[in-house]
Amino acid sequence: MNWIPQIFRRRKIYNDLSEEIRLHMEERTEQLMLEGMSPKEAKQAAHLAFGNRTVVEERSREVWQWPTLESIVADVRFALRQLRKSPGFTIAAVLTLALAIGANAVVFGIMDGLVLRPLNVLQVESLYGTHYGDNPTWQSYPNYIDLRNRNHSFEDLSAFNMVLGVGFDTGKDPIAANGFAATGNYFDVLRIQPYLGRLFHASDEHGPNSAPYIVLTYAYWHDRFHDDPGVVGRSVQLDKHPFTIIGVAPPKFQGTIMFIAPDFFMPLVNEEQMGAPSLNTRATEHGVFEAMGHLKPRVTPAQAVADVDVVNAYLEKTYPRDIVHHDTALSREGLTSFGPAVRAFVTGLMLLSGLILLAACANLGSLFAARAADRSREIALRLALGSTRKRILRGLFTEALLISLAGGAAGLLGSFLLLRRMSIWQPIPAVPLHIPVHPDAMLYVVALGLALLSGFLFGIVPIRQILRANPYEIIKAGSSARTGRRLTIRDVLLVAQIAICAVLVTSSLVAVRGLVRSLHSKFGFDPRDTMTAGVDLAAAGYSLDKVPAMQKRMIEAMGTIPKVEAVGLVNGYPPLVYTAGNRVDVYKEETTDLRPPNAAAMPFRYEVSPGYFEAASTNLLVGRSFSWQDDKNAPAVAVVNRDFANRMFGSVTAAVGRTYRLQDGARVQVVGVVEDGKYMSLTEDQQPAMFLPFMQSPSSAAYLLVRSKRDPQQLATAMRLKVRELDSGLPVSTQTLSQMLEVVLFPARVATMALGVLGMMGAMLSITGIFGMAAYSVSKRLRELGIRMALGAARKEVLHVALGRPFKLLAIGSAAGLALGLLATRVLAFIVYQATPRDPFVLAGVVVAMALLGLVATWIPAQRALSVNPLILLRED
Repeated sequence: MNWIPQIFRRRKIYNDLSEEIRLHMEERTEQLMLEGMSPKEAKQAAHLAFGNRTVVEERSREVWQWPTLESIVADVRFALRQLRKSPGFTIAAVLTLALAIGANAVVFGIMDGLVLRPLNVLQVESLYGTHYGDNPTWQSYPNYIDLRNRNHSFEDLSAFNMVLGVGFDTGKDPIAANGFAATGNYFDVLRIQPYLGRLFHASDEHGPNSAPYIVLTYAYWHDRFHDDPGVVGRSVQLDKHPFTIIGVAPPKFQGTIMFIAPDFFMPLVNEEQMGAPSLNTRATEHGVFEAMGHLKPRVTPAQAVADVDVVNAYLEKTYPRDIVHHDTALSREGLTSFGPAVRAFVTGLMLLSGLILLAACANLGSLFAARAADRSREIALRLALGSTRKRILRGLFTEALLISLAGGAAGLLGSFLLLRRMSIWQPIPAVPLHIPVHPDAMLYVVALGLALLSGFLFGIVPIRQILRANPYEIIKAGSSARTGRRLTIRDVLLVAQIAICAVLVTSSLVAVRGLVRSLHSKFGFDPRDTMTAGVDLAAAGYSLDKVPAMQKRMIEAMGTIPKVEAVGLVNGYPPLVYTAGNRVDVYKEETTDLRPPNAAAMPFRYEVSPGYFEAASTNLLVGRSFSWQDDKNAPAVAVVNRDFANRMFGSVTAAVGRTYRLQDGARVQVVGVVEDGKYMSLTEDQQPAMFLPFMQSPSSAAYLLVRSKRDPQQLATAMRLKVRELDSGLPVSTQTLSQMLEVVLFPARVATMALGVLGMMGAMLSITGIFGMAAYSVSKRLRELGIRMALGAARKEVLHVALGRPFKLLAIGSAAGLALGLLATRVLAFIVYQATPRDPFVLAGVVVAMALLGLVATWIPAQRALSVNPLILLRED
């Protein structure tokens, strides 16, 4: 342990060594002078006999140094001095890495929250949802009960549903709230503990409407009840039915559907009070939204799928008219049906952000190589004085490591703040959306790993340059670097960086183009100039037999508002809104076996009122629309879309007057055909759809559509007044149809915004990379340019000599990046509507963008090249 005191006496020891060497040299010189030499000859002979003093001192210090800590400290001090000498380079390098590492950390945080750990519950790795049937999630409640009781793979199975727009009345100021209707074992299966009070359990259920309890989410308790601990035991009303608040869920638990944050949880057995159909119907796919549970120890997902298949086969055999056995799959809980699209997009985003990091490393690698060339004379002198190549490389790696750690720290701070902001972001105020991202320790690990990796990647670039350096040739030739036509590693790095950046620019332009198209595309209806009013008559205590008459009065009342052009009503939600589409099996007229495998089509089903197509601006192609005579006493009729008519009857004109059957055997006559549209998502293929008269299938929850060119706020006020005139206690929510569609456009907008940011980062890296290359080229050829100008070269020729090579590399890199970008942007089709990479606008946009980036990046070097004064240069030389 003798080295420990030496650490604190290092300066004195080194000074003593120098003094000892000096005294030794003086003593030897004096001895030689006594032997008859002149002072000058004696001094030279003493130096020759002793050898290289610098090398001796350095080797002595290496012997004394503690081999690890001291050498690291020495390298760090030297690297800091070198970086301090080049503040511009250091700041640019740190900022470049901060952006690249920050982008990767943010995307990883999103992937961790959305894909790797979509639910914030214990032991989420063994939690799976069960999917089977045509609809990937929905299934009937009796089927869930059989699946829960007959499977041998899950410890237990719970299920849940969504209840949206429930009238939540605490005694004053009733508002609409959104909740989850869950089975009694829901919290026990998820192993959730209450934050306050208690949660409901299976023992609370004793048949339909037997458990009038609700559990508030922490956020709703905080916002609505202001953290009042006395809320437990308090009575509230949901759609005019009394419920008791029994507890508050923990803060980090926000339900089991990604992006949806409910306000409360209620027992599923009480869902009928919210207007839901009876739970006892087996021939339906809408009893529960999803069944989920933890796999038993040592049970694999494949074994669980086989087990569920056995149960499904039993159900199909036992209930042949109600069930058809489809393929079974397990899913990660929380992602539901849009899991593949989310995974594909986040994976693509991770790939693009990785390209950002590679481009940044290529950029810095090129700058490091240029910097090493600039320092070639210094390095040659150090080699000539006895320093080893290993020591020089270690110093360069230390510089790279310091830059990468500083950039990583800055990037981590920025990503942490951004993720925290995203976790509380409320993108659409009227919709309970939330982004489940939570920055944690894993984020720090990833950022550190990225920093070390990037430091190694760009620090390794000048190794070959250092190892092959010949100190005698460099000192003899000076520091001028050769800038001939030979392809260098800097050229390769610049081309790679530009290609990567071109991929990012292409992706962002494809996303922007797709979003613009989606905003101006045909949905099968026109959301402009259309106001909606959501009214749930069950919330005001209306029984189902009184609903049609009240809804007719509301439609007539809306029609009396000045400047209203058309009024209609649709049960549930309008098409595309909240991606809420209900599909049913339909059969040919001649089909007698009405089991699901014999269905001719599975169209979306909507119940609408007379005037709906006019209010939605849906074009009627042939036949007629509905009238008020199409009520329960009239024959069943339908208006179908073009796709439905073609599939069932061969053509649009052949459909009118023809009949088909529903699964219950009811015969329906087609009276009209309307244009095709989008019903579930913007990216779906064309789907069949049928519209039935709402008077023949009444529902208490509906939306009124009012078409008018009046100011939306004035129109909304008038609509609420009309509803209040009919029933002052009826809750109503108004918003434009365009605002309701923000949910369906939200993924495309987020994708476009994310890709736009990555594209801007790619553009910035392109500018810095091309600028560095052009500036380096000009600085190394200033003398040549001066001579050319002295000999009469024109400005155009000077620019060609100075910047021709960077522009050639820009063209090669842009072409390669454009080709790669066309392939990489295919993944956007999952999210962004009509995102086609072969769009001429995109192709032209990439070419123009890269050319502009090249002009911007070379503007300053070009000005410097043109401002060369040959007289000054030659005088300095």
